Amino acid sequence: MVVALDGTVLTVAQPTLRHDLGASFTQVQWTSTGYLVAVAGLLVFAGRLGDRYGHRRTFALGMLGFGAASAGIALAPDVGWVIGLRVVQGVFGALLQPATLGMLRAAYPPERLRTPIAVRTASIGVAAAAGPVVGGALATEFGWRAVFLLNIVPALVFGLLALATRDRRGRQDRPGPAAGVPLDLPGALLLAVALACLVHTLVTLPGVTWSAPVALLAGAAFVRHERRTRSPLLPPEVVGSRAVGGALGVLVIASAALNGGLLTCVYVLQDDLGLTPLRSALLSLPLAVLLVAAAPTSAVLLRRSGARATVAAAMVVLAAGLLVLARASAPFTLCTGFALVGAGFGAVMVAATHVVVRQAPAESAGVAGGLQQTAMNVGPVLGVASATVLMDLGATRSPLVVLAFAAAAALPVCRALPGGSRTVPGPRAPGTPAGGSDATHTDHGAERGPYTRSLRDHEV
Repeated sequence: MVVALDGTVLTVAQPTLRHDLGASFTQVQWTSTGYLVAVAGLLVFAGRLGDRYGHRRTFALGMLGFGAASAGIALAPDVGWVIGLRVVQGVFGALLQPATLGMLRAAYPPERLRTPIAVRTASIGVAAAAGPVVGGALATEFGWRAVFLLNIVPALVFGLLALATRDRRGRQDRPGPAAGVPLDLPGALLLAVALACLVHTLVTLPGVTWSAPVALLAGAAFVRHERRTRSPLLPPEVVGSRAVGGALGVLVIASAALNGGLLTCVYVLQDDLGLTPLRSALLSLPLAVLLVAAAPTSAVLLRRSGARATVAAAMVVLAAGLLVLARASAPFTLCTGFALVGAGFGAVMVAATHVVVRQAPAESAGVAGGLQQTAMNVGPVLGVASATVLMDLGATRSPLVVLAFAAAAALPVCRALPGGSRTVPGPRAPGTPAGGSDATHTDHGAERGPYTRSLRDHEV
């Protein structure tokens, strides 16, 4: 929630920052781009660090560093310092985000992951709703620096709590289940370069930059390295899972459709319909409200129908919402479109994230969390870039139609997700076929993690 709030409040405060520091539009854009590049490049490696050294320890370091970088930005003398410290903030943000999913995977047995993931998703929705209001109020009354001061106390509190908290056996955080696994530093470097350059390429579209060929070369080198190394950064039992691959693909498409659609709606509401920024924000509020409401609903649907049906239905709702917005002009119709988009995206995020975290073995939970967060960072950049290019080429509303069809075209990908049969095994052992069900099961083993006692059949 702290990370999501940080991004939304900064967006509102950027015009004030530009005027106060005498910065150009390009420099202000890099206050966001620099953060995105750092986060996208390091998420998977940060997840592996959590697997090896302990997720709470990694989370604490990320949280405390995130708060310290926020304090530095609030005191920055010029825009160059702001950009540099935003990159540092992105490094610490990459450390803490996969650790949140890693801690959930270690603390809960697979069949109980739906509710905590729903709570996590709902908190992001709350931040998305509150961010523009909080950011606008702080920037108006106290200036843009107050936006970054907002992070310091929560980051300090949560970071220290993570260091101080003991598990049920009274022990402090300990090395993770993958403590003896090599870190694969060459693979981490190649993946970081590939992802960072990919994000940079998408941000600079429709222009062509040096980062595009570098991303391709680094990506090819990474794949070659992973096939040959004995201890790959991406374990085969994670990337070889058809269900995990399908869930990550759906997350990229859904987040691209959401963020590209929102960018388009800003111009539709303010330029085409002539609405004020405040009224535009009020009309879009149903999106955040329904996103929060969809999270617990998705947890119930997961238990009853499985991930395949839940995600497919949610993608249809998301596509329908974008199509409604593509033709809407009246307030009621606009609110309906935003509500459908929020409900669809909220359900997709909970269900697909549940698949990624649940299918991964405990010793690779951090890597799985890093992959999920990478999808959630690459998708929005892809959606915004696509919407920008389409708006330059044609009518303002054309991206909404294209993104709606992209969301609907993802339905075949949903077939890779687990279904809703009544029995399902726990996380797959390496070498076993991917797929299976997503419904309630009884595990003959015990769920073990650094922060929970074993749970046997009669306790599930």
